Amino acid sequence: MLLRVRRALIGTPLPSAGILHERLSKIQALAVFSSDALSSVAYATEEILLVLVVAGTAALDLSLPISLAIVTLLAIVATSYYQTIHGYPSGGGAYIVAYDNLGVWPGLTAAAALLIDYVLTVAVSITAGVAAFTSAFPALSPFRVELCLLAVVLIAWANLRGVRESGTLFAIPTYGFVFVFVTLIAVGLFRWSSGTLPPGPTSALPAGGERAAALTLFLVLRAFASGCTALTGVEAISNGIPAFRKPEAKNAGRTLITMALLLGIMFLGISFLARGMAIVPNEHETVVSQIGRQVFGNGPLYFVLQVATTLILVLAANTSFADFPRLSAILARDRYLPRQLTNLGDRLVFANGIVTLAILASMLIVLFAGRTHRLIPLYAVGVFLSFTLSQAGMVRHWRRLRGPGWTWKAAVNGVGAVATTVVLAIIVATKFIHGAWIVILLIPLFVWMFRAVRRHYEAVAQQLTLEGLHPEPWTGLASRKRQKVVVLVSGVHRGALEALRFGRSLSKDVTAVVVDVEPQVTARIREKWPLWGHRVPLVVLDSPFRSTVGPLLAYLDERDMQEPERGLAVVVLPEFVPARWWHELLHNQTARAIKRALLYRRGAIGKNRVIIDVPYHLHR
Repeated sequence: MLLRVRRALIGTPLPSAGILHERLSKIQALAVFSSDALSSVAYATEEILLVLVVAGTAALDLSLPISLAIVTLLAIVATSYYQTIHGYPSGGGAYIVAYDNLGVWPGLTAAAALLIDYVLTVAVSITAGVAAFTSAFPALSPFRVELCLLAVVLIAWANLRGVRESGTLFAIPTYGFVFVFVTLIAVGLFRWSSGTLPPGPTSALPAGGERAAALTLFLVLRAFASGCTALTGVEAISNGIPAFRKPEAKNAGRTLITMALLLGIMFLGISFLARGMAIVPNEHETVVSQIGRQVFGNGPLYFVLQVATTLILVLAANTSFADFPRLSAILARDRYLPRQLTNLGDRLVFANGIVTLAILASMLIVLFAGRTHRLIPLYAVGVFLSFTLSQAGMVRHWRRLRGPGWTWKAAVNGVGAVATTVVLAIIVATKFIHGAWIVILLIPLFVWMFRAVRRHYEAVAQQLTLEGLHPEPWTGLASRKRQKVVVLVSGVHRGALEALRFGRSLSKDVTAVVVDVEPQVTARIREKWPLWGHRVPLVVLDSPFRSTVGPLLAYLDERDMQEPERGLAVVVLPEFVPARWWHELLHNQTARAIKRALLYRRGAIGKNRVIIDVPYHLHR
């Protein structure tokens, strides 16, 4: 029953061989990886105005120069990441670039910053999308949190169904938003130039506005920092290069240029209209909604604009759902996060990472009551920290390679590193007391967690290593061949050798079995087996759908049918016993899953199969 429900919701499993067919075209990739950056035009201008209005409406005139400065920064960052794409064509996320060129600690810092920012991206985008929706339908405002959580569930579900399918699903709303937004800007500019564009609705100023507070440099810098949220998501394409069709780097580079051009045009356009119409931000209606009402009126086009804005903001979270699981899998591969995050789900996506992100973002939405303005101060700290580390790493990368034109390439990334460092300092200084301190504390906490996980895996590897051991004949082995014994192995280590030794003590008919879920791991087992396998035959089972249980059950059934008079094969399972309870979370628990499957199998075959655990106790 549960399996049928799962298949209906997620779809039938895809074979591992089909992973190349799940690659994205440039059109699909723009929708998947650019929705975060493109959607920021719906709230970035508003965040600038919310800060400036504190000094009175006259200060709002500075919104356009600030927007121009942000677009200039966008051009610098986009150019820098274009070089990163071609410098790391296999995927040049900030973690990989910083880790390779600056060292372990900068790499882990970049990873922590990005993971935190991905969670915030989901929360900010979805709450902003719901705010746009409730601006058009105020009666739904009391259900803001519930609508946000529903949106998280729907996006997670779409991503669990697969990369290509989600790309197709998100393409229509993304391009629909771009079309409607460009239409809004074009019509607005035409009406403004012809003098037919009315001013925005009057609005009471926020507290302090009536005092016309002095316009200080700090206030201008704070407005600039708030507007820099428009740049969040620019790095997503460089992180997701492996998801592109061949040639990956070339297609990713072109997609990045397209995204930067669209983002710059739309951001400047909406900032110009906001100033030209003298829009004053208020709590009850977004700036984009106010502009839309004046340009389109209260007709169908206005509601199309609000629905399109809602959809793109909600779908902007998809950028994080594409990159968070991929980065988590890379960190897990490097043993800084639980290895379960490297597992590909039924639809060739990192399902565990998707579910983890959905849970964390939902908790954040509930904690901040679904208010975008409460979340914004936490936003952008992590992404600009990762920008800085990535670009500094690229400077070191070009200097180390010293290939053709390396000085020019290093200079471009150097300018990017300096620019993002300055912006990071501004963001931290202006937003610290407003919530940025939370992220600044969380980043070292995440780095400590990474190191703790890594120390555990290193301790396990040290206890399981074959170093110092020498292959030698086993004693006390069974002299009879009567019983069939199958030993499941996931690697050549001390735990596997203990299970093999026990299996050989039961019978001379012992077969070691490895399920080929990870080809790299299987290759290492094949390489070591002649030395450590003690002449026990090794059988490798294909697993096109990355399942351990299914191929094993099929193999056991086949073995049992070959010689039914000898009964069912005894299954010997090596099982690690961690020293601490939380270490259980860092291991796949494959032995337990197999044991459960074999026990339930009893009903299908009508016989009892002997299942033996061979525990290997870890010390720390």
